[in-house]
Amino acid sequence: MELERIKNMAQQIKENINKVIVGKEEVLDLLMVALIANGHVLVEDVPGTGKTMLAKSLTLSLGCQYKRIQFTPDLLPSDITGMNIFNQKTFDFEFKPGPVFTNIILADEINRATPRTQSSLLECMEERQITIDGVTRKLEAPFFVIATQNPVETQGTFPLPEAQLDRFFLKLKIGYPTTEEALGILDRFIQHNPLEELKSVVSGEEIAEAQQSYQKVLVSQPIREYIIRIIEKSRTMEQIVLGVSPRGSLALMRASQVYAILQGRSYVLPDDIKALVKPVLGHRMIVKSTYGIKGNQTEPVLEEILESVPVPTEEIQSSES
Repeated sequence: MELERIKNMAQQIKENINKVIVGKEEVLDLLMVALIANGHVLVEDVPGTGKTMLAKSLTLSLGCQYKRIQFTPDLLPSDITGMNIFNQKTFDFEFKPGPVFTNIILADEINRATPRTQSSLLECMEERQITIDGVTRKLEAPFFVIATQNPVETQGTFPLPEAQLDRFFLKLKIGYPTTEEALGILDRFIQHNPLEELKSVVSGEEIAEAQQSYQKVLVSQPIREYIIRIIEKSRTMEQIVLGVSPRGSLALMRASQVYAILQGRSYVLPDDIKALVKPVLGHRMIVKSTYGIKGNQTEPVLEEILESVPVPTEEIQSSES
């Protein structure tokens, strides 16, 4: 798939989502980055800001299979992955697939489930497969997990472990709308719910093809070195307890490739890296209590890292031949 076609496809999806979601252009760009880069998204914000609405709008815009899982403390791993059930007629076990066998999963309020249930998503998020009773089953492409959680409701929740957080390609924060956006929401929903009229504009096959084509974007040697210097700085700063893993450096590079496509370029610029550092790396770090624990409270540290790491000044655009 040509890069221009990927850009146009992403624009189609964004315009369709904008029939429901008012504003939030930056959030939609990041959502497209994760989708095309074959990653997963954690949407964290206070209740009522449109987390579930955003996830539903995306799924309805794509011609893919979709399942929603409401995470609760009594949810079991088999409720997600499926299980083998004994058939008394055939005297044999039959596999009953769970909701994870789909293209897009909305894991609503993921931190309300127990760690055992949360861990059932680890294998499928990283390896796109599920192993049950020693049998491994591949998941169809595209496979995209959108998880939501409320940071202010801690009673009856189980914080996501670092291994689980590291599986998420990036973390989004929608935030409250501006005055104009709030008025637009009231105007749009005053007579009907536009979500009920949303139609798909892109097929699952097109998404899968784009996920195999975005790597054509050039990431020059100076840019790759810039990424590594940022990652290494996160591991050496005194304020940081846990730095960014190699998975984080790969995520930052892949995200920058898709982000460049959305900006109409076939090569990555340092500004692309700067725009993605917080959503891609913020949830992969633990800082000392004086700086906060994790999430958005890591932003001051990431800003300090960006200020201290020299920006490459060499020519980064070159022939792709």
